[in-house]
Amino acid sequence: MNQIPETRLTEAALREKEAQYCSHGDTVHYSPIPKIFQSCEGTFLYDREGKPYLDLQMWYSAVNFGYHNTYIVDAVQAQLERLPQLACQYLHEEKILVAERLAIESGRAFGTNGRVQFNVGGSQAIEDSMKLVRNATGKSLFMAFMGGYHGRTLGASEITSSYRYRRRFGHFSNRAHFVPFPYCFRCPYGMKLESCDYYCADQVERLFETEFNSFWDAKAEESEFIAFYVEPVLGTGGYVVPPPDYFRRLKTILDERKILLVDDEIQMGFFRTGKFWAIEHFGVTPNIVVFGKALTNGLNPISGVWAEESLISPQAFPPGSTHSTFSSNPLGTAAALATLEWIEQQDYERKVAESGAYFLEQLEDLKKRHAVIGDVSGLGLALRIEVTQADGFTPNKALTDRIFERGLAGGIPTSRGPMGLVLDVGGYYKNVFTLAPYLDIARDEIDLAVELLDRLFTECAEQP
Repeated sequence: MNQIPETRLTEAALREKEAQYCSHGDTVHYSPIPKIFQSCEGTFLYDREGKPYLDLQMWYSAVNFGYHNTYIVDAVQAQLERLPQLACQYLHEEKILVAERLAIESGRAFGTNGRVQFNVGGSQAIEDSMKLVRNATGKSLFMAFMGGYHGRTLGASEITSSYRYRRRFGHFSNRAHFVPFPYCFRCPYGMKLESCDYYCADQVERLFETEFNSFWDAKAEESEFIAFYVEPVLGTGGYVVPPPDYFRRLKTILDERKILLVDDEIQMGFFRTGKFWAIEHFGVTPNIVVFGKALTNGLNPISGVWAEESLISPQAFPPGSTHSTFSSNPLGTAAALATLEWIEQQDYERKVAESGAYFLEQLEDLKKRHAVIGDVSGLGLALRIEVTQADGFTPNKALTDRIFERGLAGGIPTSRGPMGLVLDVGGYYKNVFTLAPYLDIARDEIDLAVELLDRLFTECAEQP
């Protein structure tokens, strides 16, 4: 059992202080009374009384390799003793080795040379990629998906489809043009995959059919839209997996119009889907890859961008083009290097495929037992449960919220004793549980997860 450290203040005292001194603007309060946790280990979080909570969201896929992974934690502690701080205008070994590994991995995946630069958060790396694209093309208009999420800084908000992230902050003159994601369970065109012949991809191509659609000048063979931002699997949008040939068709459309493909791997990279980069499942080569989250397993964050050489060479993108004081901080690069070394020692391509298939099989059985589960699907260990009314289709946010809150309340009876369950809610209608478990989750822990979900659906569906 994880050792629970002594607490200095009561929970009531902490909540009183939080109510007075903490802004809510820097977090996401899915629950009216957010849970206070005290420690963590493997796939479990522990509250202030030491009670366990099985975590199926792992900090939005930032902790792919388990809480308190000693291999990575020890590397950070060693760096803390040796070189804990260094201005990023200077070099240190870990930065160079992390960049090398990521560049080699991307070269393996995409068959092209490129370079890596670092930042701190995912949104900042997204904005770095926007600078790369604008610098290379001299243009500033982007395309992105409905349901896509790329961050909440001002620039990243332009290519994140949710209006609520922009609503209170004035005019966004470069807001992206958003096109429907191929969300087959809720096809925006009311079609079925077996008969639609990728109608959604055809609709993207039709934008360039005539200059009067405002996307294309046939005489100049040029578009004012110069990059398409994609998530290979929607993250916040509900872990929607596109049909197998969609991205190949989209890439052909973009290549013919000289539009760059920017691949946002912040949530789905580092084997969440069973590949180092999720886009590898779909057989296309992006011009830029943006990454973050799991690169440091949630320790001292590092994010960054890999881009093909023509976009990011020192001649094309010189020093000072972007900058953050903490962009390649030594504690972060030490964590990143240890994470990449950890990955090299595992067999995640096989392990995630096997665990994901087993978990999805259990979820399909769960769906058969509960009419209010409309869809279960996934890729690797990026899995989804879409919660509906008994008709199997109409979104049921109220039930989703009840299950979420009951999981956080803890004390759910299981074969392993009372337990809590940490879930994440996403999707277009906030009725989807997006499951991102520990990549080394054991089969008995998957069984425990399904047992907890079964109890929660049974208990909460009976409430009015």
